[in-house]
Amino acid sequence: MLDSDVAMLYHYETKKLNQAVKRNIDRFPERFCFQLTEEELEIMWSQIVTTSKLQ
Repeated sequence: MLDSDVAMLYHYETKKLNQAVKRNIDRFPERFCFQLTEEELEIMWSQIVTTSKLQ
């Protein structure tokens, strides 16, 4: 689940959600909170586009 998904569930802006997480990092278990590298993000988006083209 991405930060944008969580923000949408709580009717909150993604940017503000990320700011709140950074301010309260001790409240979020490390294994549940991570940030993708640029390369990982590109791979994820390319897989989404590829899947969409197949449908």
